[in-house]
This record gives sequence, structure tokens and C-alpha cells, in this order.
Amino acid sequence: MNKTVKKAWSIVSIIIVVIVVLCAVFLMGSRIMGYRVFNVLSGSMAPQYNVGDLIYVKETDPKNVQVGDPITFVLNEDLVVATHRVVRIDAENSHFYTKGDANETVDSTPVHFKNLIGVPQFAIPKLGYVLDFIQNPPGMYITIGAGIILVVLVFLPDIINKKKT
Repeated sequence: MNKTVKKAWSIVSIIIVVIVVLCAVFLMGSRIMGYRVFNVLSGSMAPQYNVGDLIYVKETDPKNVQVGDPITFVLNEDLVVATHRVVRIDAENSHFYTKGDANETVDSTPVHFKNLIGVPQFAIPKLGYVLDFIQNPPGMYITIGAGIILVVLVFLPDIINKKKT
């Protein structure tokens, strides 16, 4: 392999590794910093959170939540998770009343304090599509295959050079 090709290959390899590491940090490393990551699946909170966005949620005490805050919570027994804005708090009965920003009416069921997951801190637009793709087949298989190919290609120049000597 000539020097120009080796240098170009080295630069491309480094760029690919940096992109993979950044994706891993945004998708998985956030747990280390105390965030739970959720993919936005509906437009009920548009325009603040759109379908395909990833929201990063920090656990919080229900006493710290105020009217107007968006909260992420367990919606029902099927463990469906939702993010809506608090429109009223009933501290006596430990309930939040919520409404999606894009919805016309307040949600029919109040959210019990114990169902609170936390408060969204920030969102990354469209990264939820990537997360959804790599967590489900066939994207999972493509991602694993691409990872194996990347590892092979990173070491390919060394393998070729060893065979020549």
C-alpha cells in the first residue's frame, strides 16, 4: 500500500471511529451522567419535542415540579412512557394533570407522583430515528455487521503489510 493511500485510509478510519464514539456517548453514555434517554414517538409535544427526537430526562423529586414544566412519566400498566406539560398539580392527592402542547385538551388521566420518571433537560433532533434503527432488526444486524467490517478495515493495512514482509 503506498503512503498516500495509507494516510487517506488512516484519516477515514479516525473519522469513522470518532463518529461511532460520539454516537455511543450520546446514546448510551448519558446514563453515566444520570440521564435516561427516550425516543419521541408522537407529535403531542410539538414543536418543543418532535417525532424522532431523543429527549434526555433527569430524575427529579415530584416536589420540584412546577406548573408549566414538561415531565416524562409512565402512562399506564403497559409501561408506556409519555412526556407532557404539567397544567395543574394536586399535591394533596399526589397527582399531576398534564397536556401535550399540540393537544387540544388536558389528558383524561392524572399522573400519580410515583409514575414520574423525571424532567426533560434537553433534546437532540432526529437522533431518535438512529436509536430506533440500531435497536431493532434489521438495523441491529446492519450495525453489528458494520462494526465488524470497521474493525477488519482498521486492521487491514497492518495485515497486508505483515504479509509483504
